[in-house]
Amino acid sequence: MQKYLFLLLAGLISLTAQAQRNITGIVTDASNKAPLPGVAIRVQGSPNGTVSNAKGVFQLRIPAGKATLEVTYIGYQKVIVAVKAKDSVIKIQLNPDNSALNEVVVVGYGEAKKKSRMASSVTSVKINSADQGMSYYPSPVVQQPNTESYNGINENSFHGVKDQPLSTFSIDVDRASYTNVRRFLNSGQLPPADAVRVEEMINYFDYQYKNPTGKDPVAIYTDMSICPWEPTHQLVRVALKAKDVSKENLPPSNLVFLIDVSGSMAEENKLPLLKQAMKALVQELRPSDRVSIVVYAGAAGVVLPSTSGGEKKKILDALENLQAGGSTAGGEGIKLAYSTAAEHLLEHGNNRVIIATDGDFNVGPSSDNELLHIIEKEREKGIFLSVLGFGMGNYKDSKLELLSDKGNGNYAYIDNFEEARRTFVTEFGGTLFTVAKDVKLQIEFNPKYVQAYRLVGYENRMLQNEDFNNDKKDAGEMGAGHTVTALYEVIPTGNKEGTANWVDPLKYQQQTIIGGNTAEVLTVKLRYKEPKENTSQLISKVLPWKDQQITALPDDFQMATAVAAFGMLLRNSEYKGNATYDQVLTLANKAKGEDPEGYRAEFVQLVKKAMIIKN
Repeated sequence: MQKYLFLLLAGLISLTAQAQRNITGIVTDASNKAPLPGVAIRVQGSPNGTVSNAKGVFQLRIPAGKATLEVTYIGYQKVIVAVKAKDSVIKIQLNPDNSALNEVVVVGYGEAKKKSRMASSVTSVKINSADQGMSYYPSPVVQQPNTESYNGINENSFHGVKDQPLSTFSIDVDRASYTNVRRFLNSGQLPPADAVRVEEMINYFDYQYKNPTGKDPVAIYTDMSICPWEPTHQLVRVALKAKDVSKENLPPSNLVFLIDVSGSMAEENKLPLLKQAMKALVQELRPSDRVSIVVYAGAAGVVLPSTSGGEKKKILDALENLQAGGSTAGGEGIKLAYSTAAEHLLEHGNNRVIIATDGDFNVGPSSDNELLHIIEKEREKGIFLSVLGFGMGNYKDSKLELLSDKGNGNYAYIDNFEEARRTFVTEFGGTLFTVAKDVKLQIEFNPKYVQAYRLVGYENRMLQNEDFNNDKKDAGEMGAGHTVTALYEVIPTGNKEGTANWVDPLKYQQQTIIGGNTAEVLTVKLRYKEPKENTSQLISKVLPWKDQQITALPDDFQMATAVAAFGMLLRNSEYKGNATYDQVLTLANKAKGEDPEGYRAEFVQLVKKAMIIKN
């Protein structure tokens, strides 16, 4: 009976959740258009509400369909706003209430109270979980210093084909940058420019590339169109698809969860969300899989010895008992996690450490060089490292990205439970099971058609041309079902625009046009290794010249292009050309396709939020 009551209650909760939706808005002064912080926005007849942040932006969960909002701010006239069913972004303007101004005294940033009844003027507002990450006023707020860190990005520039015909880089399937950017936009802020890695923005989305049909675990696809943000240029897409592997056919896993339980992880969007993420993964484990849990704070320790994936209750109980506190001995934790993984090494299985943290290592061997030495040594034993980032304020993206790159694993930023579900449930195989390692791409451009080229993104994945054939050079991994998309902006031969800053032509090199009457624009070469091998395999594909509008290309090409343009706008890239937010919206709306998980529709909403914040 209790089971049926639980299912009924779960169904009612699900129906309630489905009957609500999120809106974003900005509140400004009607007279001077200045953003207003600390404005109270409440759903009429409900305790649900929020307040605008320092830029006047707010996010609020409201009932599906129509809704009515009450908007109040001391010193301004109260406003009632009718929200239509189709509205997802709204703008609210408030007019000053001059009669009330002489009764107001400012008691803190964004905090104002009337002289009369000051002690009883606090209003109880229920903040929705969807609003987490916002800066809330007028409640007293103690601002913590922001110590987030990001590696600097020097954008790829154009290279002349006659001087530099080869472009070589490591693939990247990480998508942490996209979810981190989403976190900033949902909290009413534009992300720092260096937090925007365009390749991770592009590769966040699912693309319907065909599965490999031959012996190789990866397939190459190419196409090109007129570049939307620079119509005199062309845009080339190089796409990869790793083979799908059914869950039943995946090899067994030896997983070690390395969980940060230091004091910095106590916030709701860190350890509690981390527990939810891990619980989602536990539900996907099979009896043949093994799980250990190592924690680190002031010291590191094993809280769950290696346990069968069939003993889910035992694993979940260990997760539930975790509490945050202490400093962060991250380096010691990594050492213990790897030694635990080595004790239970599966020769023909998947051996992986999964570290979950905000990256705030401050005790023990915490320098990048020390940690990288540990990770690279264990990688050679066949133990890979995946990284899950959480939280804000002290988030160390710079360190976590580096650790995952060297650990032959994936890097994801978990900003909500939906992202945890996608990482560990929807894409269980791709997240944990490598089908091709050290995947490198080398593109050779034909000067008959291409005068110059620029790789969009992948700045921290660039390789020397000689690294392509060097099997000792580390590169990126592809998991089961993973896709990778890279875009090149290409200046066709004969285009006289923008050549002034290129190097002078080489005096002693052969300058003849190669290819004769061939219509090949470029050749893509790819090297990969089987997960247990140390010798690479080579595959290649050519792209013939095509002159076609982006709107004539598949939805996947258009979506990747829209995301790339959005990333350049967020970075205020010098290469953004004529890109605009409206152009991004047009492309993205046309490219939604079936969108079963709603990720592309969500992207459209993020673009709209960026437009509001930018203005």
